Amino acid sequence: MSVNLRQVAERAGVSVRTVSNVVSGFALVAPATRERVQRVIDELGYKPNAAARHLRGGRSGLVALVLPEMASPYFGELAGLLADRAEAYAWTLLVQQTGGDAGRERELLDGVRAQAVDGLIMSPWGLSPSDLTRRPGSAPLVLLGEQDAGGLLDHVAIDNVDAATETTRHLIATGRRRIAAIGLQPHLVNGTAARRAEGYRRALAEAGLPALEVPVERLHRADGAAAMTRLHHSGAEVDAVFCFSDQLALGALHVALSRGLNVPGDLAVAGFDDIEDGRFAHPALTTIAPDKPALADAALKCLSDRLADVHAEPKRLVVAHRLEIRASTAARTS
Repeated sequence: MSVNLRQVAERAGVSVRTVSNVVSGFALVAPATRERVQRVIDELGYKPNAAARHLRGGRSGLVALVLPEMASPYFGELAGLLADRAEAYAWTLLVQQTGGDAGRERELLDGVRAQAVDGLIMSPWGLSPSDLTRRPGSAPLVLLGEQDAGGLLDHVAIDNVDAATETTRHLIATGRRRIAAIGLQPHLVNGTAARRAEGYRRALAEAGLPALEVPVERLHRADGAAAMTRLHHSGAEVDAVFCFSDQLALGALHVALSRGLNVPGDLAVAGFDDIEDGRFAHPALTTIAPDKPALADAALKCLSDRLADVHAEPKRLVVAHRLEIRASTAARTS
């Protein structure tokens, strides 16, 4: 026999409404009470009837996740975390990809109004801030990444400027003086590469060192390999490359090793994102590791809060990161 709300309430010694509030996650409940109710829910194996609850609340229980690339290891990992954590809100995650195309992003944003979707979490690459905010009557939207819509929408990100500054300072501290940046994307408006370039330039300026910047079309391994090949053919003497994604760094690392360079002896290589491939590369890749679980939790909490109060002031949440120093940037021994 299935367990109902009343049975949970009686066992926990609280009202049915309190149990409902704990299950929905929308109302404030004292931590001790929430813990007691959750313990009873777990003990009795209570499973909320999500369909009925969403119908009563006028919601579908569906949330859209709109990402540039599902094939990207970073976005794939983040999507998995969001899907797992959405279950705590009794939400089902619908995932779409845009390829960073502004038209596709706009199509998905406009299409949400015609679907039974309660809200969106989106990492936009092509749309401008004005495009993102010109959505009267639309479902709540939480942004991931650097496109912050002028502070008019909820936004979750890491501090890309600080992360890039920290990485470049690390390369300088290992004795590198000719550090190239691979990953600028002037054709995109999302701002991520621009902020990483800002941090890179800041650290070099502090040390009185010149910048050497190599743009790319995408952040994939092939783009990193092509950029590293262009650097080699240009005759530029570099002793380190800071790549704006781990995929770029893996492509650059492949070309460097294939040309007989010793990494990190001749060339230090650093990336960004802390994807699994980088941890198992040889040498293992130094990288910036965003706190991805915290990014997922913050985005879902933002959306939950926005659904509870559509008139609240937009939030900008900055999630922690750390510099993972590995063998690809080891200090020179001589």
